[in-house]
Amino acid sequence: MFENQKILILGFARSGYEAAKILIQRGNEVVLNDNKQEELQDQDKIEELRSMGVKFVFGSHPDDLLDSSFDYLIKNPGVPIHHKYVLKARELGIEVINEVEMAYRLFPKNVKLVAITGTNGKTTTTSLTYAIVKEAFGKRAFLAGNIGYPLSSILNQLQEGDIVVMEVSCQQLENLSTFHPNIAVMTNLSPAHIDFFGSYEVYKKVKAKLFKNQTEKDVAILNVENPDVLDETKRLLSVKKFFSSENSINGCYLDGRDIYYYDKKILSRDDIRIAGIHNVENVMAALMVAKELNISDEIIVDVVRNFKGVEHRLEYVDTVNGRKFYNDTEATNIKCTQIALSSFDEPTILILGGLERGQDFFELSDYVKHVKSIIAIGQCRERILQFARMLNISAYSYEFLKDGFKKAYEISDSGDVILLSPASASWDQYKECEIRGAEFKKYVYDLK
Repeated sequence: MFENQKILILGFARSGYEAAKILIQRGNEVVLNDNKQEELQDQDKIEELRSMGVKFVFGSHPDDLLDSSFDYLIKNPGVPIHHKYVLKARELGIEVINEVEMAYRLFPKNVKLVAITGTNGKTTTTSLTYAIVKEAFGKRAFLAGNIGYPLSSILNQLQEGDIVVMEVSCQQLENLSTFHPNIAVMTNLSPAHIDFFGSYEVYKKVKAKLFKNQTEKDVAILNVENPDVLDETKRLLSVKKFFSSENSINGCYLDGRDIYYYDKKILSRDDIRIAGIHNVENVMAALMVAKELNISDEIIVDVVRNFKGVEHRLEYVDTVNGRKFYNDTEATNIKCTQIALSSFDEPTILILGGLERGQDFFELSDYVKHVKSIIAIGQCRERILQFARMLNISAYSYEFLKDGFKKAYEISDSGDVILLSPASASWDQYKECEIRGAEFKKYVYDLK
């Protein structure tokens, strides 16, 4: 499989780089094409691959590049599904796959694959699941997929009997054909990526492809409270198991503050450091995977108690003098901040603002009942002040996070949540939002 063939990789990035390395090692002729100019690419990676024999075509997608001499087209997940090379490949009978499908076909025998998808929560669920599996199985556990580690990057380390936990995006699912997870998880479904797929109906069908190759020997773990999930998984061959944050069911469920697995109490909401009912659902999904792998309750509870969440996504940072600090810097739009605010019942001081994009902060109006004060920062801080005053919420305006953080702590009381959830991009002051989050965390640690 994938030996001595001619293969075109469309799109560089991480997945294209890792796929090219694997393919060239197996004696293939590899051409990598990316529309971005060469000088804007990672030069070290280019030189590494060139020295191995990879050929590059940068700066455009020439009409005559793809022809019948190629055996495969490996498409980066972000490349549009109607790209001219994709359409031409189909006309020429050239199979179009992606890096995930390629890597899966090269798996050693008897590798157990856990694949997790969903509109929201898949990164948190994948991270927690991996943390539990890693604690239980050590070096036999691997993390891969849309979470930032291309599946190809772990291929040379995989051995028979290992366990791979991976996040799978809808774009990755689009070009999978033989991909077969032993345990597949769907956290939820809601409208997303309509610009890429054209409609919500198509998006849902693509998401459901995660289960396409499962058999009666496999397990599908599903959110029973999401009607679209239930609708798209009606005809699965695999064994369906469910979790619920709303009702006691034959599966994993939340009853009051306790989480049960088939009527056996496993842990409490008080054991969960990541905030919000959506994260309770993520914990339940991870718990169910762990039980399928026969991992002990003790390991599950211990890992959950120490899990702070995905960095920069409603990440629990620390508690200092009774104040709980959460870093949600990746909340760069109103919807994400709505979710963050819905996650707390405690009095909250909200740090809000950043790049001016004309955001409608009044869309937060129904979510601020626990907000005792707003710290407005960045370019749009004056509009945030107006929003806060209209809702009779005390507010303070500062250009920089450093000054806003200092004020937030000054006006806070023991028992308060101090939440950075900006509903704004960071580019007015930072190259990327992660730098903003790291700065916030530094200020928290400095308090100690």
